[in-house]
Amino acid sequence: MSDPLNVAILTFPGCQVLDVTGPAMVFEAGNDALGKAHYKVHILSADGGTVQTSSAVAMVTRPVQELPASEVDTLLIAGGDDSGLQQLVAIDAVRRWAVKASRSARRYGSICTGTFALAHFGLLEGKRVATHWSACGNLAERCPGVSVDTNALFVNDGRLWTSAGVTTGIDMSLEMVAADLGNAVAHVIAKRLVLYARRPGYQSQFSPVLTAQSHADAPFAALIDWMRENLTQQLDVPRLAERVAMSERTFLRRFTKSTGETPAHFVETLRLDQTRNLLAAGMSLKEIAARTGYLTGAQLSKAFERRFGMTPLLFRELHCRTQAASRPDGKSTNYAQDPAAQGVLASQRVV
Repeated sequence: MSDPLNVAILTFPGCQVLDVTGPAMVFEAGNDALGKAHYKVHILSADGGTVQTSSAVAMVTRPVQELPASEVDTLLIAGGDDSGLQQLVAIDAVRRWAVKASRSARRYGSICTGTFALAHFGLLEGKRVATHWSACGNLAERCPGVSVDTNALFVNDGRLWTSAGVTTGIDMSLEMVAADLGNAVAHVIAKRLVLYARRPGYQSQFSPVLTAQSHADAPFAALIDWMRENLTQQLDVPRLAERVAMSERTFLRRFTKSTGETPAHFVETLRLDQTRNLLAAGMSLKEIAARTGYLTGAQLSKAFERRFGMTPLLFRELHCRTQAASRPDGKSTNYAQDPAAQGVLASQRVV
């Protein structure tokens, strides 16, 4: 049996605890799903020992030098307090280790503001990256040779993986596991972690629901949540106005002012946002149409192409295919011939 793949997560005093524990849980859950140790997670810091995170939680870490850089399969640098990051990147031994590990590792990257450490180490030039929305402008200003995606939850550019931070480190790690072991295993992990859904990297850091609710007047925040949960219903102005006890004219005026979109456009936004998630899950266009309130797949396809400039099927091909190059053996996963994956699938069937 081959040795487990070493996943190194580099921490520092003041790091975000979920930037570390989120990815760690995903890779360990991958081991549980397979019933064997496919990954070995190493929580590292400059000198080892107890590291106090930015929350009340402290973590026990190992010194980076205990794990040879040449043996790292996946290197991730956590984000967190700026002062802690500055102390980390100022340590020459850490810089040398991280650069060496990134050059030999199958993949390397960061969660949240860990991108600034990668930038300091000279590992981002010419790359497209993601970071926390509040740090995008700062990163773009500091690194003019780097393309900062201000929207994406996470970005994969060759061997480099970067995420927007906090919970998106979980999404990115799930995608890594999917690339290694296939979507079936990743879905099992998501289910075990009780995630609402696997979020693809192209999804915006600013969900249309949260963005609208954060700006909406009191009557509309709850209405927006109800709309998202009832996409198959008739969501026209008369129905929506009735739910918030307004005249149609008043509702139209106040909703548009509150959300920045007309009710019709906002309903379409919700439906097409859900469509992208269901496309990523592999659902057929006919099934998606039925779940999102469109009469036919053709009607859905027309709305999708008008909004995004491509057909749903082309979108799925461009954004949702498995990245075979990221697998250790360079091959894609065939579940029909993969006993481990078949066992995972069988364990999830409803009897």
